[in-house]
Amino acid sequence: MLGGITITDFLAKAAPDAPPWQSDGTHHVTVHADTLRSVVRAVAQDPASYAKLRMAETRTTAHRLAAVPASAAGYSLSVPPTEGARALGVLDGIADAVTNGMDATEAQAWRTDVVRGLVHEHTESAPKGSPDPQAADLVAAWLRTLQEVPEEQRFDRMRSQGTDMARTWAEGRKMDEQTQQGLLAEVQRSALSAYREVKL
Repeated sequence: MLGGITITDFLAKAAPDAPPWQSDGTHHVTVHADTLRSVVRAVAQDPASYAKLRMAETRTTAHRLAAVPASAAGYSLSVPPTEGARALGVLDGIADAVTNGMDATEAQAWRTDVVRGLVHEHTESAPKGSPDPQAADLVAAWLRTLQEVPEEQRFDRMRSQGTDMARTWAEGRKMDEQTQQGLLAEVQRSALSAYREVKL
């Protein structure tokens, strides 16, 4: 829902008096994007909780990318990475909103705890014998990218997560250079737009 591109069912049932509904064996309840973001922001005050949310979105993005058929083109090819980047951009904006009122030391401690929490959350909660190895590989590749940069730059590097994951995915699909560059530009715009919306 944070990505907000393919949630037409939620939008169609967004009336304030709309009851919970069922689809694909799962029950849903509509929550407006602004309300959802406010809840996520409140939860994110705790860096460990933010790390859990971030890892959950990381896995969701990876599963959606892994599920794209080999024959996909156009909209069906561009929406999964763009939607994932948008959701991650929302989380980037929420992180800035959370740390905005802190002094420099508090903000740095929060950011450091988030990065450590991501690694811990991945280690502790990664499904054993994942039925979706491609998605698991995408998550692991992104964490390796994060850990390869100097520690003081890791939190800032999270801002490019949507692009990093889309690039790894595109390279794994052996996407031609022109298609890949166009897609990555779209992904970057999506993440930045979402980040700015939350920052406003």
